[in-house]
Amino acid sequence: MLRKIAIIFAVISFAAIVVYKPEATSEPAASPDDPAREDLTRIEYPSQATIPWEPRFIRPQDSLEALFGDDWVYVARFNRIDRRHVYPGMTIKVPKDMAQIRKYTPMPAVYEPAKRHEKYILVNLTEQWLGAYEYGKLKFSMPAASGMDGHNTPTGEFRIDARDMNHTSSLYKTEDQEEQYPMDNAIRFHVGADNVSYWIHARDLPGRPASHGCIGVYDEAMQNRQYDFPAKPVLLDSEKLYTWAVGEDEYEDDPGELEELEDGPVVEVIGNNPRYNKRSFLSFLDRK
Repeated sequence: MLRKIAIIFAVISFAAIVVYKPEATSEPAASPDDPAREDLTRIEYPSQATIPWEPRFIRPQDSLEALFGDDWVYVARFNRIDRRHVYPGMTIKVPKDMAQIRKYTPMPAVYEPAKRHEKYILVNLTEQWLGAYEYGKLKFSMPAASGMDGHNTPTGEFRIDARDMNHTSSLYKTEDQEEQYPMDNAIRFHVGADNVSYWIHARDLPGRPASHGCIGVYDEAMQNRQYDFPAKPVLLDSEKLYTWAVGEDEYEDDPGELEELEDGPVVEVIGNNPRYNKRSFLSFLDRK
């Protein structure tokens, strides 16, 4: 009997080790909650309610560039996705009028609470989007990937207190498990009671909340260095945000490593993760 108990305990212990092994955070793959593979038409963003769009199933020969030419950037931003995560079998949203999304942003042009601040960052989790404000006026904005359910990004008002241009994760590794996951152009906005740090940084964007609590924005230069794709980086939002928020124009020479800062911009995080519909938009079309 004791031998059987020992065997059961060993099996449970091994299972726990497997379960709690840090997962790759960057592999292009469907959400485990989506048995029909990745279907971005299931994600509801309030700002898209007034923009007519149709579903587009991605075939093996498809790429954003091949499908949409120079407009691929706008389609990527509309879907909150990067080129590395567009793969055969998934479905994306395609606006019926491309001109309608060339200046698309779900962030307000003027944000009252930011008016008394020289620089202010607003993150809307429901929209998976980030806005950079100067004295209340929107300077620029970008898609973001926040914490997935169970690893939610904290909400509230915070302040940037550190920067690290070459930061890497202390918890998670790349999918080949050979090195720590890169978090280029990282700006820290919160340290929790459990001593877990939350950053805004470069990461892969799969079109949905996907992080373990941090806020990720585009950086194809990091992807090119890490995965040799895309060949010609175009989306460099993390660099743009980092330079604007904590760059050398704001603070002195950047050492390229962790440096604590004083009086950094305010970061306000609002909303909840977007709703993920159980039924695909394609299924509604099939019934018509």
